[in-house]
Amino acid sequence: MRISVFLDGANFFFMQRSKLGWFADPKRLLDYIATKGDINEAFYYIGQDAPPEARQQAFLDALPSMGYSLVSKQIKTIYDTKTGTTKKKANLDIEIVLDMFNTIDHYDMAVLISGDGDFERALTLLRARGKQLLVIATEGFIARELRSVAGRHYIDMQDIKADIERVRP
Repeated sequence: MRISVFLDGANFFFMQRSKLGWFADPKRLLDYIATKGDINEAFYYIGQDAPPEARQQAFLDALPSMGYSLVSKQIKTIYDTKTGTTKKKANLDIEIVLDMFNTIDHYDMAVLISGDGDFERALTLLRARGKQLLVIATEGFIARELRSVAGRHYIDMQDIKADIERVRP
């Protein structure tokens, strides 16, 4: 089974911080996924500050040695004139979907690590093209639409905590 992994970095981070209360080790997560087949490609999509903070840069620099190809986009600051507030955003959903379809001949199973319902249509189309799917997220942080498409091909991060939790030395 040839596998390609598509990890939505922002969704992954906020899922851990806001819902799980513990952090997953990206390398251990890949090791877990590798028990399902041969990982052909693993993409990690993340917004990047300009210039990145030292801690963020260290994490970004470590990702390739963990086995990920880094796909980044500069974070933009958006000013809301109605509320007078600013919001930082670097939406990489389009890049994820484009890579899913541009590399479609390289994998038999697409693993999406995200709970974002925007991926519902892409996963439906991948399934129609004969691809197997696996969605990794957590309850309370996965859109109903995405959960419906995944069906039994959904893994809750809580259920694999022992395999993927970041262990502090």
